[in-house]
Amino acid sequence: MLLTTEAIVLHCFDYSETSVIVRLLTRDAGVQSAMARGARRAKSRFGTALDLFAQGAAQIHLKQGRELQTLGAFDIANGRAEIGTDLGRFASASALVELVLRFGAADETNDAMFDALADALDQIAASDAARAGEAGLAGAWRLVAQLGFAPSLDACALCHDELGQDAPAPFSHAAGGVLCVRCAAHHPGARALPPNARAAIGAWCDTGSSASAPLVPRELRAHQRLLREFLHHHVADGRALNAFDVWELGAWSTA
Repeated sequence: MLLTTEAIVLHCFDYSETSVIVRLLTRDAGVQSAMARGARRAKSRFGTALDLFAQGAAQIHLKQGRELQTLGAFDIANGRAEIGTDLGRFASASALVELVLRFGAADETNDAMFDALADALDQIAASDAARAGEAGLAGAWRLVAQLGFAPSLDACALCHDELGQDAPAPFSHAAGGVLCVRCAAHHPGARALPPNARAAIGAWCDTGSSASAPLVPRELRAHQRLLREFLHHHVADGRALNAFDVWELGAWSTA
């Protein structure tokens, strides 16, 4: 079956002297691995279309039960070359791609996840280098919401009592969000989440856009740590998220 669908390049590596294997997030078939035969040739029909984070129309020859499909064509519509010009942008985008590669399902239509990743990569590409980390946070939380793991932020995650918006609230990874004072007594490891941080995470989960002022470096690191801990508890099965670790630690930076 020939499938023509929108796709985003998540990963790309050489397979032979002439061919490349790509992993794509497609709008109509989830995450797919495909062989791009001849992509490394000087006059390849793919040209430079198979760059990381590029988006376009893919033609994929699908065969039921086969893990590696065949990529017939990829017509680029949005290269997002700006991501590759700054290591901070690249680290942020790589963290989002890792999240989709780890938890995105194959053979499953998910327009919301496709749009969330596309919008997040656009935001990272358009961001000032100093705010690339914040754009990555926004995109990651929106993807978490699309995966069905958005934390409870307005009501206690256990008893569901409404919580005030103007005071810090204990946040528990195990419980899945903020807690009331009564329930927090049974989760001593919960950390206090300031009102502005709750508002920011809520806006990121809903729309991928920020409702707060720009984050200072200390706030950015705190948000990255909270996100990483939440992911490890709920969706990572104890396995390392390598791109997330590089992104959070700033291991790409020489500063």
